[in-house]
Amino acid sequence: MPNILSTTLRLIIAFILGGIIGLEREKKGGGAGFRTHILVCMGSALIMLTSLYVHGVYQGQGSIDPARIAAGVVTGIGFLGAGTIIRSREGVKGLTTAASVWVSSGIGLAIGCGYISGAIIVTLLSYLSLSVLKKVEKNIL
Repeated sequence: MPNILSTTLRLIIAFILGGIIGLEREKKGGGAGFRTHILVCMGSALIMLTSLYVHGVYQGQGSIDPARIAAGVVTGIGFLGAGTIIRSREGVKGLTTAASVWVSSGIGLAIGCGYISGAIIVTLLSYLSLSVLKKVEKNIL
C-alpha cells in the first residue's frame, strides 16, 4: 500500500511528465494543452493509487481487482479525448491531441502503480513523436 512519501513522489512525477506532453501540445495549439495533460496524468495516477489503496485495505476480505478501476479510466479518457476531435470539410482535426490525452492517462496509471521507468520512457517517446516526427512527416509527405 502506498505511503505518504511514495504517494507524493508519484503525484509530483505525474505532474511533471503530464506537463512535458502538455507543453508540446500547448506549443502546437492543440485542443488540450499544458494544464489538461497535467490534470489527466495526475488524476490517472491518483485513481491508480486509490485502486492500490483499496486493494491493500480490503485484501483477504473478498475478490478485489485493482486493475478494474484502471480499466474504467482508459474508457473514460476516451470520452475526454473525443471532445478534442473536430470534423470539418477539410478533414478531421484533434486526433493527435486526443491520443496524447489518452497516453497521458496511461502515463498517470503507470506512475500510480509505481511503474515509473515505463512512464518516463513513454513520456520521452511521446514527446519525440509529437515534436520531431511531425517534421519528419512533413518532409516525407
